[in-house]
Amino acid sequence: MKIAIMQPYFCAYIGYYQLMINSVDKFVICDDMQYTKRGWFNRNRILDNGTEKIFTIPLKKDNSYLNVNLRYLADNSIQARIKILRQIKSFYKKAPFFSQNYPLIRRLFIQENDNLFDFIHFSVVELCLNLGIKTKIILSSSLDIDPEVKSQNRVIEICKYLKTDIYINSIGGMELYNKELFAKKGIDLKFIKSKYIEYPQFDSKFVSWLSIIDVLMFNDIEQVKSYLEEYDLV
Repeated sequence: MKIAIMQPYFCAYIGYYQLMINSVDKFVICDDMQYTKRGWFNRNRILDNGTEKIFTIPLKKDNSYLNVNLRYLADNSIQARIKILRQIKSFYKKAPFFSQNYPLIRRLFIQENDNLFDFIHFSVVELCLNLGIKTKIILSSSLDIDPEVKSQNRVIEICKYLKTDIYINSIGGMELYNKELFAKKGIDLKFIKSKYIEYPQFDSKFVSWLSIIDVLMFNDIEQVKSYLEEYDLV
């Protein structure tokens, strides 16, 4: 069995969904990990007149050490999300697949969940449904893993708990994980490397690896599904 483990990201770039599809049987989302402002939990990148623009879903002020599943959206979050939707509409209204895919994006932003993880989880599930991804999603908090076990050892413990023999990580983890250590535990460690994907973004120079929102504005669903297969395992 093959699994992947990832942080919960709102409207992540397409590589996130490549990791979820044919590459694995089960996808573990870490809902009980610490929230960090530097992460992509509640923010992402979209296209604004040929350059990238970062949008952020505002959160309630709280203890900075709380886990993602203990953080909540700000009381004025709906107003902020509607403003972001207006920006998306302004930036992308002339994109070829805006009319087809904007209703999906709108559902992700105006959902009623105010817990940060629930908000992200809803978006992941909705996008998977629309992209034909049927991989089983597991919450890390549902696994009986010692919370004191961290980093690489925690990944190994999750793999052992789920009885997996292949663990696939994003390419960014190549310097963090030791293939020999995984092999000693009977786990084949592989990394997913997304192939370069480029598509027309109006008449401007292509800006790569933006949110899945950008991909959906310039491509129909079937084309996006084909992009999900554009990766190598190394």
